[in-house]
Amino acid sequence: MQPSTLLDVQNLRTYFKTEEGIIKAVDDVSFSIKPGETIGIVGESGSGKSVTSLSIMGLVQQPPGYIAGGKILYQNPEGFNGDLLTCSEKEMQEIRGKEIAMIFQEPMTSLNPVFRCGHQVDEALLIHNNYRKQEAKSITLELFEKVRLPDPERIYRSYPHELSGGQKQRVMIAMAMSCKPRVLIADEPTTALDVTVQKRILELMNQLKKESGASVIFITHDLGVISEIADRVIVMYKGKIVETGTVEQIFNQPQHPYTKSLIACRPPLDHRLERLPVVSDFMEVIRDEKGQLEILEKKNKEGKGFIPQKISEQVHKERQETLKSRSPIMTVKNLETWFPGDKNFWGKTTEYIKAVNNVSFDIFQGETLGLVGESGCGKTTLGRTLLRLIPARSGQVIYKGQDILSISRKGMKELRKNMQIIFQDPYSSLNPRLPIGHAIMEPMKVHRILDNDKQRKEKVIELLETVSLEAKHFNRYPHEFSGGQRQRICIARALSMNPEFIICDESVSALDVSVQAQVLNLLLELRERFGFTYVFISHDLSVVKFMSDRMLVMNQGEIVESGYADDIYSNPKSEYTRKLIEAIPG
Repeated sequence: MQPSTLLDVQNLRTYFKTEEGIIKAVDDVSFSIKPGETIGIVGESGSGKSVTSLSIMGLVQQPPGYIAGGKILYQNPEGFNGDLLTCSEKEMQEIRGKEIAMIFQEPMTSLNPVFRCGHQVDEALLIHNNYRKQEAKSITLELFEKVRLPDPERIYRSYPHELSGGQKQRVMIAMAMSCKPRVLIADEPTTALDVTVQKRILELMNQLKKESGASVIFITHDLGVISEIADRVIVMYKGKIVETGTVEQIFNQPQHPYTKSLIACRPPLDHRLERLPVVSDFMEVIRDEKGQLEILEKKNKEGKGFIPQKISEQVHKERQETLKSRSPIMTVKNLETWFPGDKNFWGKTTEYIKAVNNVSFDIFQGETLGLVGESGCGKTTLGRTLLRLIPARSGQVIYKGQDILSISRKGMKELRKNMQIIFQDPYSSLNPRLPIGHAIMEPMKVHRILDNDKQRKEKVIELLETVSLEAKHFNRYPHEFSGGQRQRICIARALSMNPEFIICDESVSALDVSVQAQVLNLLLELRERFGFTYVFISHDLSVVKFMSDRMLVMNQGEIVESGYADDIYSNPKSEYTRKLIEAIPG
């Protein structure tokens, strides 16, 4: 007989010892999951959702982490039945992967780079089910077909670095499903994926769940994704559960101000806002006399919660007319950037990958031009070619009357002060050994901005305050900041050059929706304050629509549609654009 509750987490407390004291990452958390049910756990980074899943899997690193109390009761009439927290490591190895499996957030760091993908899935089958190698390979290839990987034999032989992000995530799903687990934990499995790939992964997980009857714990920061997959929702904040309910209850009648803020942080598609709502608009966090956190909902004089301000149609049209009357700051003509593909026996290139193929457009002073498309469409290559970070094959990029593709190296160095880029991953674009104040100051020294380091330091502190950081952060290292703070540091570094033209390359794609809203608001505020011109690159059409005046849609190196952002969303001309719009989570 199947138990009514498969997994029951009771009063779980997972703490971490740090130099600053004990951090209560998971603080008295209780929930249960039924057979065949999908529960969504949602919250920002630091809310405790991932630590909860690691606690269930017995993967909390000790030290500095430890389980301070609680029970995790797992019921399997045909196997282990009891508290997972009392299991030995040997018992957990039997359960982990076979009974309870996990799909991790970043597949590249979860897959071993020196082993072929097929062999890594085989390994789980060989350990837990005692298959022969040929049997394991047959099952792995069958799983690769189930997760809709193209050419399973090729993927089986491929190394992780040879696959796209979406393909690597499918390999991870195949590995997790290989032993037919009763509980599948998916920790942010779609965070950095294209909306179209994300939609396919969510459909795939729903299908596999129906076929296997597994229960799913789906962890994410995006309530839009939760609406596509979950039966019940758990909202976490600062290690505690603040609200639970069905998907309908959470979306239609949210009770907690934190839940309301998470729903409101996503850019709306049916209208434009002056700025995106953030968590602080909905609630205030204070400490009571005992030092416990207390959350107060913010209300206006009429007793109502925060109401975002819409941009009127008239104001928006006036901005469009103003931008249209200006001269282009950049004109791109027949731009091509190709990479060598197949080569013959003698090493001569016989086929090229046309990453950017005969692209032409204008960018007007002070506007934000959105560049949207799936991974591999050429948008990042185009952005980097505009700054000559990647050499172009042919064409022209005319910036303020100069073709930057024909400027000398010395002339390009001077021009770089006016043209900056904010990269997708702020952590990899900051030197981990350099305090962030010095990282911001470094390009100022190279370009001899200001007379001495004292003046530069004062300027850096001013820039930190501009991006809502503090002077005391000057001597801290990148690892001491959150993802959103690191992105602000990269924005401050770009601003240190006093640029006119900034390319934002997927600069918010991996951030929590609440942090994403803060960064997007900051970019808009800086545009109004300093008159910046942006090229905003993203795979998320809702974010691009919020940020952009005009939009270019790219596919396979070519522009398939262009026009005002609102017009493209409301009346897309190409089938590809319609596919991107349909893939946006509800």
